[in-house]
Amino acid sequence: MSRFITSSIGKKFLMSISGFFLVAFLAIHLTANLFLLAGKESFNKAAHFMDDNPVIQIMQPILAIGFLLHILYSLIVQFQNWRSRPVKYKKKDQRNESKWSSRNMIWLGIFIFAFLVTHLMNYFIKMKFTGSPLLEGEGEAENSYALVSSLFTVDSIGYLAYIYSAFYVLGFVALALHIDHGFWSAFQTVGWSNIKWRKRLEFLGSFYAFIIFTGFTIIPIYFLFIK
Repeated sequence: MSRFITSSIGKKFLMSISGFFLVAFLAIHLTANLFLLAGKESFNKAAHFMDDNPVIQIMQPILAIGFLLHILYSLIVQFQNWRSRPVKYKKKDQRNESKWSSRNMIWLGIFIFAFLVTHLMNYFIKMKFTGSPLLEGEGEAENSYALVSSLFTVDSIGYLAYIYSAFYVLGFVALALHIDHGFWSAFQTVGWSNIKWRKRLEFLGSFYAFIIFTGFTIIPIYFLFIK
């Protein structure tokens, strides 16, 4: 078993399995975030439900760990591929044979990781550890809405809101492109795909990537131009 895990195939297998955790984590995260569009009271209730529900509290760290493992194994596999080809050689032009996202998964992954770190520093760290004046609400209930919406609001941080919102949107562009290729590829790696199902899984991956991109990018657009 240990040989399988440390082998190239084993790492790709674990990377694919952890990718399914990423898909589930994003679905839950998006569902909660869309309550921002319903207003302060609705989002705060959703955030408190996420914090107080024991099932969610068990699922979130498991899915988050799977997400981090996916990033780790992606980097390990890519670096091993680079090391195995230390001398550059003439490559066949694959632009007409594969998607741009499939040829640049590692760079998309690195950008997503940078976006994730920024996202955690702005929200998760403040919510769970350091606190923030923006979280101060009525009574003991935290005002998560104020913290999450602040970086998209010109009234809160001025024109920096446009810069952060653009970075946020680019983060989800990269994530959507990553999912577009990674979704069906994960099924293929674990042996749950064939010629018949390949096109269907590619469609499902593209559709899911579109939902994730659209759902998350609606949020900064809403606070910048509609709210």
